[in-house]
Amino acid sequence: MVGASKSETGGGPIRYGMVGGGQGAFIGAVHRIAARIDNDFVLVAGALSSDPARAKASAAELGLDPDRSYASYAEMAKAEAKRPDGIEAVAIVTPNNVHVPAAKAFLEAGIHVICDKPLATTLAEAKKLAAVVEKTGKVFVLTHNYTAYPMIRQAREMVAKGVLGDIRIVQSEYPQDWLTEDLAATGQKQASWRGDPKQAGAGGALGDIGTHAYNLARFVSGLELDSLSADLDAFVPGRLLDDNVNVMLRFKPAGKTHPAKGMIWASQVAPGHENGLKLRIYGSKGGLEWVQADPNYLWYTPFGQPKQLITRNGAGALPVAGRVSRVPSGHPEGYLEGFANIYQEAARAIRAARKKGGKPGRDVVFPTIQDGVEGMAFIEACVKSSKKNGAWTKL
Repeated sequence: MVGASKSETGGGPIRYGMVGGGQGAFIGAVHRIAARIDNDFVLVAGALSSDPARAKASAAELGLDPDRSYASYAEMAKAEAKRPDGIEAVAIVTPNNVHVPAAKAFLEAGIHVICDKPLATTLAEAKKLAAVVEKTGKVFVLTHNYTAYPMIRQAREMVAKGVLGDIRIVQSEYPQDWLTEDLAATGQKQASWRGDPKQAGAGGALGDIGTHAYNLARFVSGLELDSLSADLDAFVPGRLLDDNVNVMLRFKPAGKTHPAKGMIWASQVAPGHENGLKLRIYGSKGGLEWVQADPNYLWYTPFGQPKQLITRNGAGALPVAGRVSRVPSGHPEGYLEGFANIYQEAARAIRAARKKGGKPGRDVVFPTIQDGVEGMAFIEACVKSSKKNGAWTKL
């Protein structure tokens, strides 16, 4: 099976708006492309910048009706909730400190939310938002896009089916090099807000990419973290948040097996790494390895046998991988398609909710508010552990 047809997702395009993502923003454009790939969404409104002039100019570039370009997310939530043709969902693609207040405003206005990660700036804030999601019953999707790659879904299914046996070791790493120098000092927007605790929260590289590495390890392994020992560094002089993270993990016992152990390395000061996300999982019967830079391949090594290459939609690929794939084997799929898969799953959930709060099928998988809360618990525990010289800290 290659992808899902419009008849499978059902209904017409979902009207959505965007908070943030105006001129000069990287991730907003990614979200808009992802939302368009399967024609599941149509952008009709936006509060695209906290700067009114930039918001207006950004809306004009995107062809939005000037009457639906708003000066703030609060104004947008209130106005769109009153319109008969108002937005059904909103994509929040702002710095971290805006995620919770914006999400809360739209949820309480009866609008579904698709939010960038990490969820919040503090764990307490994340838990409060989780209560709002529970109360409103609206769909909430967190865009940990790497969980939607076909070969990651393949790996998850293989682990769940016991192909690797009892999981023993989980290693996830995410090195980059773009902050090797003090890029924020040049006024570069993306570097500036990520280095500001008031906007980013307690984690630098930890929150930006460490949460991706952690989420991916949890998603594929199915294991629940018990405790961790973390060492956070800010190598660039004057930097207020970490730019390099080393974490040891102890997972909770799964059945009667010896508890699995793990490691996470996330860095934004590692020259030679553009975006080096990698996941390795080892069990009593074999191991798996996936590299995001070559995402259509999954290496599987049964213990005592030659290494095997599983390709997207090739021999050995499972239906769960084909379900989130759009083109035949041999044609590359990657980052934008992974993001689009999150949006496609969100569309299925929102269309199900159209039917008086219905639920999507069990095969619909996307990161939820709980994944966001877990990510914030991970950040908080890492910061606490590092301040105590790497002391083992429970979540």
